[in-house]
Amino acid sequence: MEHKPLDQLRSVADVQPRPLSREERLQRWIDLLERDPARRLHSLGEIEFKPPAERALVREDDSPLTVAYDDPILRADGLASDRLGDAMRYFGLSDGQAHYVLCSCLSGHSMDASTCAQRLRNATGNVTWQSALGAWVLAGLAVALPGLVYLLS
Repeated sequence: MEHKPLDQLRSVADVQPRPLSREERLQRWIDLLERDPARRLHSLGEIEFKPPAERALVREDDSPLTVAYDDPILRADGLASDRLGDAMRYFGLSDGQAHYVLCSCLSGHSMDASTCAQRLRNATGNVTWQSALGAWVLAGLAVALPGLVYLLS
């Protein structure tokens, strides 16, 4: 079997890659942000106060949206630009999720890429099973500890 790059195959055949699922899109964006966790990114200025039509056009240079749009895989999959409206449609983000992850009222004018990745994970439910398990263990300890102290004293 002969292996060829995708670009060469496109010249001979109509090659269409499988579109990414929402979870795959979000995970790719999170992975891109975590490649350089200390990178300072610009947040979007108080997007909750803008009318919907204006909000959709909001963008900032070197923002978390720029990180996503700079990725050729996300662009090829359908991310149209680094504007808020295009990103919300592509990643399936609600107004509340976009606000929590990207707005300057929560993070100031800039944030670390790792902070943005964690907010994106929190806002979209893209939490690893280890994090969920850890939360359940802590909750169990908080409930059981007073009873153990009472029994042992």
